[in-house]
Amino acid sequence: MKPRRFMPSGPLRGTIRVPGDKSISHRSIMLGALAVGETRVTGLLEGEDVLSTAAAMRAMGASVERLGNGEWSVHGVGVGALLQPQNPLDMGNSGTSTRLLMGLVASHPITATFIGDASLSKRPMGRVIEPLSQMGAAFEASEGGRLPLTVRGALPAVPIEYRLPVASAQVKSALLLAGLNAPGITTVIEPVPTRDHSERMLRGFGADLSVEIAADGARVIRLVGEAELKPQTIEVPGDPSSAAFFIVAALVVPGSELTIQNVGLNPTRAGLIEVLRQMGGQIDEVDRREVGGEPVADLVVHHSALNGIEIDPAVVPSMVDEFPVLFVAAALAEGTTVTTGLEELRVKESDRISVMAAALAGAGARVTETEDGLTIEGSGGGPLRGTSNSRTKTHLDHRIAMSMAVAGLASRDGVEVDDTRPIATSFPMFEALLDGLSR
Repeated sequence: MKPRRFMPSGPLRGTIRVPGDKSISHRSIMLGALAVGETRVTGLLEGEDVLSTAAAMRAMGASVERLGNGEWSVHGVGVGALLQPQNPLDMGNSGTSTRLLMGLVASHPITATFIGDASLSKRPMGRVIEPLSQMGAAFEASEGGRLPLTVRGALPAVPIEYRLPVASAQVKSALLLAGLNAPGITTVIEPVPTRDHSERMLRGFGADLSVEIAADGARVIRLVGEAELKPQTIEVPGDPSSAAFFIVAALVVPGSELTIQNVGLNPTRAGLIEVLRQMGGQIDEVDRREVGGEPVADLVVHHSALNGIEIDPAVVPSMVDEFPVLFVAAALAEGTTVTTGLEELRVKESDRISVMAAALAGAGARVTETEDGLTIEGSGGGPLRGTSNSRTKTHLDHRIAMSMAVAGLASRDGVEVDDTRPIATSFPMFEALLDGLSR
């Protein structure tokens, strides 16, 4: 373990650029590996999760390599041409890699075993296993539908119509990726919109994909199978989930004014920014533009007096990964913040509701845990006043570690995090970037 105490800082000032979007990075490698020819990717997130995806695609026949200028080259094998991996696919801590690659394997005539670290091995995969089984894939999973698990792909796979029982971009994406090699039309019905990077990128690679809005407001996504994907040149925008930690840090540390360049503002991902604005946060967008089919802007964030609010659960899918750091903002606001509808947070890298409740309480915040969220009494803008010997247990969760690092900047005596190593899964340069701003 690698513990660290994050101490109070002076104002955060300057200009930074966060790593590339994790969701788009995963998908650019996967779809590049399914296209015939060379896909070039710039701005790829080089965290452990994405590198797990790259290693898995190499194991199934694609060439994935980093060029000397920070650009990545992916030579694909074509839809239907994935090779049998010779060894288990080690997904590390990446639930996205696991669930999406299960979809890819499900419609190819290969067998793949997925393994992962202790945290990933606790996460349920049943929500992906069920619909992929309907498409003809066979699964052997550990108790509770967990890793290690083996997928035996089907050829031909059966295209299905599937209505998502819970909002999940990973399940949606797994089914669409499986549908690429299934003859006919695979239909995914999404009652609650989730991040749409898969749909945007599949179209960009040449897949025949349509989206309609049904009478009940659900999104109906149809993909024509046995697709032929064409290689692309992709520029990955900055990850809004990574930017979130610096947005909140600048809002809560007095005197801060921070510019974060090239942040992806896909409307299915930008819920945190709108919620923070509702709380009184000053977050300005500069040079709004489009990069690779995704909306992007530079964000200028000013220290602001935040107010507690009741957060509409309808925004949860558009900021599901940002709630841990939002809880930190709420702990430093004036008044009470109420969150509900967060059941999904209990099956992330950790139970993020319980873990953040314990972490914030240890840092001196007043927190009440409910079945589906947290109620947080804010400090009124004053520093968090925890006990000097308390230590945050991260449970191998990168977002817990980074969120409590931000809390440490706005505390009286600092916040100790028990292990900073998991941060490398999504944001290897986080500590160096934070240290450079807070000196």
